[in-house]
Amino acid sequence: MDVTKMTDIDSQHGDSLQKFMVENASVRGELVELSTTWQQVLTHHHYPQPVTTLLGEMMAAAALMSANLKFNGVIVMQIHGDGPVRLLVAECDSQLHMRATAKLAPDAVIDDDASMSQLVNLNGQGRFVITLDPQDKMPGQKPYQGIVPLDGDSIATVIENYMLRSEQLDTKLWLAADDKVARGLLLQKLPNHGGIDAPVNDDLETWNRFMALGGTLQPKEMLTTDIQTLMRRLFWEENIRVFEPQLPSFQCNCSREKVGNMLKMLGEPEIEEALADLGKLAVDCDFCGHHYEFDKVDCAHLFATEAPVETLLPTGSSKH
Repeated sequence: MDVTKMTDIDSQHGDSLQKFMVENASVRGELVELSTTWQQVLTHHHYPQPVTTLLGEMMAAAALMSANLKFNGVIVMQIHGDGPVRLLVAECDSQLHMRATAKLAPDAVIDDDASMSQLVNLNGQGRFVITLDPQDKMPGQKPYQGIVPLDGDSIATVIENYMLRSEQLDTKLWLAADDKVARGLLLQKLPNHGGIDAPVNDDLETWNRFMALGGTLQPKEMLTTDIQTLMRRLFWEENIRVFEPQLPSFQCNCSREKVGNMLKMLGEPEIEEALADLGKLAVDCDFCGHHYEFDKVDCAHLFATEAPVETLLPTGSSKH
């Protein structure tokens, strides 16, 4: 590996997405590190440790998967659970602006050693949803959404199986997270379209070698080692091309307008009934905790306008 091609990550920031390509082979990879971004997510929530680990791994995966975006838009990954964890959401747009949240059942009791299946797939009814939503849609264009059962006992396995079925791409992920940092490694074997000189057998050999190298990673090592060091440890003998690192950051796009649109979708009779009981409506953003209030005058104004209601979310999401 030619480390002179690598740009040092800003030690004050810590958050980075590092892409690389294997020279003369149809194999690409990425490493991601989320510390500041991940801490900003956790600032607004206190989750049990197994939930923190699961959501952190999902957030790292969303950053890694954002490289598949071929447009200016956002990737939304959701797990709808049938156990004590009802919903996990991680979002990443093409500028690596990120946010994430989890929702637990009101009576949730979570053991420290709870597995993913125990958290979100207790009765086998959990599902994984991935949505690709372009920002600048063509007329009539809708977000692409794939929904599959939770096929696997980890976030990494669920996404690997999804990518193989939906995109026909061999994808391998290694993910780790705690309450300080979330890190991940992605490897993908790309289709050989004839633009690379290496024979197919050589591609397969390279892929198998990189898979073996990635397989040496342990969660503890990933949690205690920055991604530049991990890259050198894993691929120091390999001929890879490393690109300029990108910097993920936390950003929530909630707004009073979007919350108002959400209230409009509930319908005027339901809103009037809620106002009669409560006097005013209070809504807190699940992602950043921002507080919004709507009184009777505010709600009357919402339904006085004929402006179309903006579609806020893919079906089944709770984002606002």
